[in-house]
Amino acid sequence: MVIASSPMPLQPQTSSISSDGGAFDGSGQDALAGIAAFERFCTPSLSSRRTSDHDELVARARFHLRGAQRVRLSTSVGAVETYTFAPAGPSKAGVLVLHGWSGEAAFMGAVGDFLRRRGYRAVLLDMPAHGLSEGRVTTLFDCARAALEVAEALGPIRFVFSHSIGAMAALAAGEGHAPLPRSYPFAAYVLIAMPDAFGDVTRNFGAEIGLTPGALRAFEARLEALAGRPIGDFTGGKLLSAVGRPALLLHARDDAEVPFACSEAMAQTTGAALQAFDRLGHRAILYAPQAVRAGTAFLDTQL
Repeated sequence: MVIASSPMPLQPQTSSISSDGGAFDGSGQDALAGIAAFERFCTPSLSSRRTSDHDELVARARFHLRGAQRVRLSTSVGAVETYTFAPAGPSKAGVLVLHGWSGEAAFMGAVGDFLRRRGYRAVLLDMPAHGLSEGRVTTLFDCARAALEVAEALGPIRFVFSHSIGAMAALAAGEGHAPLPRSYPFAAYVLIAMPDAFGDVTRNFGAEIGLTPGALRAFEARLEALAGRPIGDFTGGKLLSAVGRPALLLHARDDAEVPFACSEAMAQTTGAALQAFDRLGHRAILYAPQAVRAGTAFLDTQL
């Protein structure tokens, strides 16, 4: 969820996201830079991880959704596109499948199809402002709300199979604290390449675009105003402890976007299981049979 930097000075832009900026008390210049950073951070299409051939990759990935039933749902964070893979026979359980920042459900299509073939009912969605869902800007918190409301609308859902920021959104939905109105009782989680701390994501973003310390505080204050609590509350360790449910962490040692050390730290502090892989990076792991099989086998043990 790191956003591309720009050689030009940051300027505030119009957005459908609004907040009062929190409790920031700094210079006017820092405040303006913080607003611009906030706008940029909350726009998935500006992600520096989105490659020049993104549209071509999406077109190929959507092939994996050909067997899914599409339903467009109205949610409190806008209309979201959903895709359900139903097994041929009785379903073992429902699984909510969540993609990462700047991705879309199509990138998790291979996961959904594998779960279907193993007897699960897999429900995928394009997060707000991603894929075919509504909007241009969104936040971690809006993604968590969408996950919660899709699980409620298309349930019953028992498990989560999720990637990167989508994994943190799943845990936030399972925790159900501010800014969410309630929690969803997921029974177990498969978390792929998840950051350990949302604050690391914001600080890395700030460093990438050259924010001053004051501008970084202004930017984070706007996020905290939306969250209704400190960014420091959104860590893998705290969220895993809060949900208190079994979890499997899947992570490639060569992940250049979310360090493998994140999963090592979460496994050490929470007791979550960790399975490591080599040469799968941050995204290839989603298509690697050994990783998808490992996640599905873990869910089998939780039935």
